[in-house]
Amino acid sequence: MAVQYYTTQLQAGLGLKEETKSLFDIYEVGMTVQMMHEHALNSGTFPKVTARRLRNIIAECFFPRYMREKGVASNLKALIPTLTSTEIDQLLYLYTAKANLILADFVKQVYWQKYASGYSTLDIDDAKSFVEAALQDGKMHKTWSESTIKKVSSYILGCLVDYGLLAVENRKERRITPPKLSDKLVVYLAYELHFAGLGDNAVINHTNWQLFGLSPDDVREEMKILALNRHWIIQSAGDVVQTSWTYKNMEEVLSVIA
Repeated sequence: MAVQYYTTQLQAGLGLKEETKSLFDIYEVGMTVQMMHEHALNSGTFPKVTARRLRNIIAECFFPRYMREKGVASNLKALIPTLTSTEIDQLLYLYTAKANLILADFVKQVYWQKYASGYSTLDIDDAKSFVEAALQDGKMHKTWSESTIKKVSSYILGCLVDYGLLAVENRKERRITPPKLSDKLVVYLAYELHFAGLGDNAVINHTNWQLFGLSPDDVREEMKILALNRHWIIQSAGDVVQTSWTYKNMEEVLSVIA
């Protein structure tokens, strides 16, 4: 696999929750960046956003997050109107983290580790230390300046605030507010991994769950509980899991969730 470097792409936009929801209203299958930009400008939905900024949001945020995997944008367009605001936050956070490795790794290596160790807050120094260590480990394609390190550290925390994983405590500290993954999103995420061709054990052990602080044992228990709703039949012996999947395609999954 090609080496994945950390980037500064979060600077293009943090959560952008309202903008993203509006863009999903506009989105149609087959749209290019230019087509979506034109439709967005003509929609009148973004009166306070300049044309240049709107194109940047579409090209640098919407497309990398929601168009990098086939079918995701269509799934989210159908799903978002059926979800609560908290569930939407969790869904957008998932794909933003998947598109920004630096954010995903910070959550897995710092956020959840701090929480597990009993810490209640994070601050800019936690993020800055993580970024500086990553730079020393060669995870950036080229050296970042001190100002870039500081800015990206701030973007990481700001993004987590936008998606509800952190709350502003004071000027320096951010209170850790760990998300409880919605049952609907457990079903969605499990089936998304299943339809991607992963085996039953690979679904349970996938790193996506770590974004929500879930270990393989946690996922297994969540799926056992949701089996009572007939989303699947799951059997496990030790670390081996066998799942009989109820739904035949993602359209059925989205219909059930709705």
